Amino acid sequence: MDSPRLLRRCLFAALSAALVASASAVVAPAHAGPAAATAAVTFDDTFDGPAGSAVDSSKWQMETGDNVNNHERQYYTSGNKNAALDGQGHLVITARKENPANYQCWYGTCQYTSARMNTSGKFTTAYGHVEARMKIPRGQGMWPAFWMLGSDIGQVGWPNSGEIDVMENVGFEPSTVHGTIHGPGYSGSAGIGAGYSLPNGQAFADAFHTFAVDWAPNSITWSVDGTVYQRRTPADLGGNTWVFNKPFFLILNLAVGGYWPGDPDGSTAFPQQLVVDEVKVTTGDSSGGTAGPIKGLAGKCVDVAAANSANGTPVQLYDCNGTGAQQWTVSSDGTIRALGKCLDVTGNGTADGSTVQLWDCAGSPNQKWTVTAAHDIVNPQANKCLDVTGNNSANGTRLQIWTCGGGANQKWTVG
Repeated sequence: MDSPRLLRRCLFAALSAALVASASAVVAPAHAGPAAATAAVTFDDTFDGPAGSAVDSSKWQMETGDNVNNHERQYYTSGNKNAALDGQGHLVITARKENPANYQCWYGTCQYTSARMNTSGKFTTAYGHVEARMKIPRGQGMWPAFWMLGSDIGQVGWPNSGEIDVMENVGFEPSTVHGTIHGPGYSGSAGIGAGYSLPNGQAFADAFHTFAVDWAPNSITWSVDGTVYQRRTPADLGGNTWVFNKPFFLILNLAVGGYWPGDPDGSTAFPQQLVVDEVKVTTGDSSGGTAGPIKGLAGKCVDVAAANSANGTPVQLYDCNGTGAQQWTVSSDGTIRALGKCLDVTGNGTADGSTVQLWDCAGSPNQKWTVTAAHDIVNPQANKCLDVTGNNSANGTRLQIWTCGGGANQKWTVG
């Protein structure tokens, strides 16, 4: 995503120092791969509590101060001044045109207040399904975001820490949100990402929407309301380093102004609110998943032909019958296994029509898969979906990989 951001939203210096101090307190990551039927909820905040209450301090810490790096205009306040529960199961982050405490910003006396919070020192994760259900604000200069930073930022700095933007919106694009990754050699305006727009001019501020990433080793997939709109792998980085195979923590904030969104103007009404219904992270369980069927086209199952565990046995579509040939485990290492072997793209192929088979598990890229919230099963190396050849639901139809198109022959239910 090309934007006029010269520097990314680095944490304030005081927080960076705190990250170093609190590194030993960070929760150990759940080293999980694709979301499976046995997915475990590792973080969940539904923001229940009395109206006016601050956020749960066991899950979130508030950041305070301004941010010169992006020339943002707000001062982030503590406690419940600009971030409070509404008593109806929501967190409301409010941006106001005010300065009740004579806050000083990089440009002089601050003109706005808002809130930003993170889970550093309280929760981190490596991989999983990360989502937030939110209703964003509207207006020129508004910049809401749900994002993640590498938990080693206090040691390696930004952008070496990596940054995953699950959702950003700038007020001059009411119908569009952006998902982006930043790392060494691809940060700021060189961040790698894409936008997703609602149809027919609908505005994201009009209703709640669910913004998510499905994050696995060497793969991040973005979706809005379950619709996948981009997928990134190391192949997208032009030889730069992929820095996303490690723990990250979560961040929610509502910025006002800055290089990218521009400053508020006479058309911007205040106060503005980012309303958050839930933030949730699910990962595979520590055992690496439980065996179960994978169902697809016409309600039929992914099946190992003749229940033969020999290397090279075709994987096909077949009537579900509960046999071991149809019991698949979505494992924590990104593999999908049956009969003690792995779902494998034949010949390490990446082209449309490359068939899939059973093969000894070797940890190779042609045996890595991501199961998304949109019910795609994706091989990140090829950036293609598990597909029923010819959209044919007959028993014995061979499975293959194919460019993801969203058709019924590429949709799968795990477990």
